[in-house]
Amino acid sequence: MEKYHELREEYVEKEDFKLDELPSVPMDLFKTWYEEAISKNLKEVNAMALTTNTPEGFPHTRFVLLKELEEDGFIFYTNYTSQKGRDLDFSDKVSITFWWNDLERQVRVKGIAKKISKARSKEYFNSRPRSSQIAALASSQSSVLTSKEHLKMKFEEIEQEFMDQPIPYPDFWGGYIIEPIEIEFWQGRESRMHDRVKYTKKFSSWEKILLQP
Repeated sequence: MEKYHELREEYVEKEDFKLDELPSVPMDLFKTWYEEAISKNLKEVNAMALTTNTPEGFPHTRFVLLKELEEDGFIFYTNYTSQKGRDLDFSDKVSITFWWNDLERQVRVKGIAKKISKARSKEYFNSRPRSSQIAALASSQSSVLTSKEHLKMKFEEIEQEFMDQPIPYPDFWGGYIIEPIEIEFWQGRESRMHDRVKYTKKFSSWEKILLQP
């Protein structure tokens, strides 16, 4: 049996969370943390672990990229026929987690996923690099790959077909917004006395409480 007892990082000393000094709306705190992560030039700062639910009762977790942030929630894009898309057809209840290692910070979100408008999805699709647009048409995301050569040929066929034309927007591709109902902010601190604050939505307002480490 492998043991990893020695894999331990000590967190640096930081100022305590003070409940009355924290924003009343969690998205304000998230924006502050997110912008600070961006300012530190962290790699893939917008990566978030998305967990969906299957009809069999098993969770599925994978990393996706946050593409837009609104007061109402977090937006990402995907193939609607992919595993995550099928999971979301089954259950709109999801969670996402952000981890910024260099800042020793984690944000966990529980929320409801909803498709955004086709017009908005199309607008974002048209802003993507051309190769990414072609890949979206070429790949039946999450289905069995029987031949890499066949997939490569399909990519090249689409590339040739629309050589001097815009890549058409596929109806099976688009965005979701995750509207949060609970957000927890975790700040690593020395001696494992971490700070945690949880915001819970109560109708149109938010309730915040501190949690023990």
